[in-house]
Amino acid sequence: MIERYSRKQCAELWTNEAKYRIWLDVELAACEAYAQAGKIPQSALGNILAHASFDAHRVDEIELVVKHDVIALLTAVKEKIGDDARFIHMGLTSSDVLDTAFAVQLVRAGRLILDDIDALLKVLKEKALQYKSLPMIGRTHGIHAEPITFGLKFVSWYEETKRNRSRFDRALENVRFGKIKGAVGTYGNIDPSIERYVCGKLGLQVDPYSTQVIARDRHAEYFAALAILAAGIERIALEVRHLQRTEVREAEEYFTKGQKGSSAMPHKRNPILSENLTGLSRVVRSYLTAALEDIPLWHERDISHSSVERIIAPDATTLVDFMLNRVTWLVGNLVVHEDRMQANLDITRGLYDSEKVMLALIDKGMAREDAYALIQKAAFAAFDSGRDFVDLLLQEEQVKKLLSKQDLQGMLDLNAHFKYIDYIYQQVFG
Repeated sequence: MIERYSRKQCAELWTNEAKYRIWLDVELAACEAYAQAGKIPQSALGNILAHASFDAHRVDEIELVVKHDVIALLTAVKEKIGDDARFIHMGLTSSDVLDTAFAVQLVRAGRLILDDIDALLKVLKEKALQYKSLPMIGRTHGIHAEPITFGLKFVSWYEETKRNRSRFDRALENVRFGKIKGAVGTYGNIDPSIERYVCGKLGLQVDPYSTQVIARDRHAEYFAALAILAAGIERIALEVRHLQRTEVREAEEYFTKGQKGSSAMPHKRNPILSENLTGLSRVVRSYLTAALEDIPLWHERDISHSSVERIIAPDATTLVDFMLNRVTWLVGNLVVHEDRMQANLDITRGLYDSEKVMLALIDKGMAREDAYALIQKAAFAAFDSGRDFVDLLLQEEQVKKLLSKQDLQGMLDLNAHFKYIDYIYQQVFG
């Protein structure tokens, strides 16, 4: 698989050039709506649409003087249009432009992220099917528990990623709102029809009511969905980091030709992609705190949220876009050591069937507490001494009375753990 990072594509949505372009799209859509309402002459609209443009460097240059980004853009556009520029921004406040354009940016970034999630889901499903019947030991608290199949790890990640997609899709819908309501949200100098036209043209819904700004709970939900998605990516990365440990070595990241693992130790193959994803996940999650802090603003508006969003929106969306592409490559190229999985299964010589033996003793009439104590004693002795679990069980008279060696050996059946695998796959994949 070729490594594919769309980070640049997502990052380009947040350049000044792209931002100014969307701001101008909002302004031009408002002009069109005004012209339809007879408030702007058609000749003026034609001139505006034909000549409305800007040079991003010129906008930045003007902003250094006026200290106001929207006014800087309007001034730069006026230089291109002339007197008809007086019809631009009629009845609008800056946040009408900023918040509506911000929604467009978040939606466009979100669509890239949804495509990335779909690519990850595809690879996870492929691996789940490929390793459906490959046995390995399951671990709880990092300790051998009972057998699973390697495919089930991918099933778990697939199901979680599906939820993350649904969660993010809902958040994307809840942030897909614009507003053209004027200085305090009362339509004091603008008709609601202008708002309906602008939002419709830009693919947004009209926020039913907002002050000068759209309430930031919408945006916080978006960043929360990104944070949870990033944590899900980290869960995959953390598992790979564990499986790649020398003592485990059941799976590892693909080591590309010419790659070096350590400047000091030539033998090293380190899980650097997974560690990188773990670190980036922490960054994305930290942005959620900032997004939550943006919800309480003063009265009808302050700008304390603005400086925060200039950082967290480009960073969080670009990082998640990058992370999804990286984890998709990692999973798609994962190196699997089936022999190590079998060797690790054999370490405890059947101790993973202790529950099965306990249930058999209970079924024969033994009290649960007594069965548990007997099996725990034999299991600990087997693990500490390396002796056979079945032989140690048969040294217990109470066990010998109820179960034969043949009975016990018959219980140590690896495949018995997988009788409902098809049912699980049916539940997840249909």
